[in-house]
Amino acid sequence: MKKPNVDEYLQEGIYGSRQTKPGERKRYLGTLRERVILVLTKGQVMQEVGIEELSQEMKQHKDAQLLLNGEVSYRFRKPYRQLADQHSIHHTEVSNQESETDIGAILYVDYAIEKENIHVETKEEPKEENEESSGVKGFLKSLFKNSN
Repeated sequence: MKKPNVDEYLQEGIYGSRQTKPGERKRYLGTLRERVILVLTKGQVMQEVGIEELSQEMKQHKDAQLLLNGEVSYRFRKPYRQLADQHSIHHTEVSNQESETDIGAILYVDYAIEKENIHVETKEEPKEENEESSGVKGFLKSLFKNSN
């Protein structure tokens, strides 16, 4: 084991201990990807998408914890907090002004599980109009079509 030199000791005293994978920790609200069970984006949290999937995972993983992004309004986080309370899952709100992430909620454990599919897929509604009939091109086409 290498003996720390004075510079490393001072850096650790000023900035705190070094973390593994800091970019990954910023993205996943302070935890590592290998520990994540389920991820919801901010948009999914605001639309209350993924509550059923989250509930199922909470039933399977009693030792899990829930991280909620503090940038999302309280009223959108509330159903997820209530769900965590129902399943006796510890929940924490994370507000980090230094990092930008699109993640709204994460269910994770304290050990590596390496789950491959952690994202909740949202179903997109089919568009009723195609691109040609919308926008400026669609307006001009309809204008010239009606003038003939």
